[in-house]
Amino acid sequence: MTELILPHGGELKQLYLSEPAALAEQRAARDYPSWDLSQRQLCDLELILNGGFSPLEGFLSRPDYERVVAEMRLVGGTFWPMPVTLDVSERFAASISPGTRIVLRDPEGVAIAVMDVTDIWVPDKQREAELVFGSNDSAHPGVDYLHRQAHPVYLGGRVLGLRPPTHYDFTQLRHSPVQLRAEFKRRGWSRVVAFQTRNPMHRAHVELTVRAAQQAGAKLLLHPVVGMTKPGDVDHYSRVRCYQHVLAKYPPGTAMLSLLPLAMRMGGPREAAWHALIRKNYGCTHFIIGRDHAGPGKNSAGEDFYGPYAAQELVQRHQDEIGITVVPFEQMVYVANRRRYLPRSEVRSGDQVLEISGTEFRRRMRAGEEIPEWFGYPEVVAELRRTFPTRSRQGFTVFFTGLSGAGKSTLANALMVRLLEIGGRRVSLLDGDLVRKHLSSELGFSKEHRDLNVLRIGYVASEISKHGGIALCCPIAPYAEARRQVRKMVEEAGGCFIEVHVATPLEECERRDRKGLYAKARQGLIKNFTGIDDPYEPPEAPELRIDTSRCSVEQATDEILQLLAEWGLIPAACNSQPQPEPGMLLQG
Repeated sequence: MTELILPHGGELKQLYLSEPAALAEQRAARDYPSWDLSQRQLCDLELILNGGFSPLEGFLSRPDYERVVAEMRLVGGTFWPMPVTLDVSERFAASISPGTRIVLRDPEGVAIAVMDVTDIWVPDKQREAELVFGSNDSAHPGVDYLHRQAHPVYLGGRVLGLRPPTHYDFTQLRHSPVQLRAEFKRRGWSRVVAFQTRNPMHRAHVELTVRAAQQAGAKLLLHPVVGMTKPGDVDHYSRVRCYQHVLAKYPPGTAMLSLLPLAMRMGGPREAAWHALIRKNYGCTHFIIGRDHAGPGKNSAGEDFYGPYAAQELVQRHQDEIGITVVPFEQMVYVANRRRYLPRSEVRSGDQVLEISGTEFRRRMRAGEEIPEWFGYPEVVAELRRTFPTRSRQGFTVFFTGLSGAGKSTLANALMVRLLEIGGRRVSLLDGDLVRKHLSSELGFSKEHRDLNVLRIGYVASEISKHGGIALCCPIAPYAEARRQVRKMVEEAGGCFIEVHVATPLEECERRDRKGLYAKARQGLIKNFTGIDDPYEPPEAPELRIDTSRCSVEQATDEILQLLAEWGLIPAACNSQPQPEPGMLLQG
């Protein structure tokens, strides 16, 4: 009989109520305070309920949270490296107290679980960032989420599951820990090495995983994350199709694919240990940790957040209590003269090493350039080309920002006409005044309402860009954070974002003042007017900065078109107006 590894803590938690009890609780939950879960919270809840986060039985209590942050341990001493918390708004927290039972709902309003609240507290997020992520730098996506997206109050308490979250995609590849353990038993697998990934797999990954399985004397589980990953990553639908192609490259009966609904924090060494514990709960005996596992890249100073093998070192220090064997691996490189992939340490003097970085791979994909077969499987490359069209077919947003009267609408209209002359794609103009009239008519001019108006524009622009169109936006957008969120929305939707700061001086804007708004603001008849009694935060690093008091509309439009052509978003020949030959007169 196949004996599988014990879960972390010795028991696989199963927190779903029986069907009769769940139905009764659902009826009672109509009267409970209700919290709508974010995508990250829903991922966390699913893995708490199905045992993927064993031995947790709910979101961390305050004592557990404090010890996990400081020592990577629960109050009872069990090793646990990452805080799993339920963040809520101040308003919701004020409506409940310890001892309250609340209902947790998915974004569709479906009741997923109930929670018995034991702790309510305001965390020290800076301390959490510095201890968990080793940095308080907002260039780290985990830190950015903590400060800019997570709510200010944490709730702790035990949860009881009413029903699993609903997934309509790749249902045959989604296994709970109980289901995956049963599948291992059915196949007779007792030694299983798991491979964690949030990226498409290429030949180097296959070579690495084959070597790791051979080294461990184990079968291979491809266990990619399909919850939340690093912003800008390839969407999981495209990645799973790539994994299905790659699975066929392994010898029959040696590998399988299963999907993990985890919300990553990109926490480097701590996250690597967390990933190992999760795979142990799913029944794996070995876990591959490669170079810069779960690393988020560079910090604000351009340096790596974590050392290349810091994750391996931390997990190996705690390997006995983690209880799963680490299979460390170096970066794999292609040695052309030997026609094979090797760990970098096995490269000899005189070997011809070929590499393509992730940045270079994406550049080649955008430019429609060849991807060599030594790097990627043709089926995988073809799949990614479907998802990532060349720049000339990619949607994009040009976001004009500046003071009232700076010339934003004029430039946007001129650019729209020139793009329509070029043709080939639909162009949508999201003018600030028209959006206020049709989409945001109920909003005022407080900071909160200004930001909401800009985010609505950003959402529409992201949808236009996602579907290959061109969005031209020209609100004032005075606040940097709202503009940053719009950029993020567009880029995460797969579009290019070009910020144009129309930096016309205030004096010139006032001189133009076609609507008399500045005059009324100076007289106190209009309150909270940007540039007078409300601030404008100039972009620090826009793609273009244009002062319309120093150039004509035609010159400014040509400058924008030139940038679009340099980026490959429009044909290079279309970036300027045709110039007359000597002696010719252009009429009309």
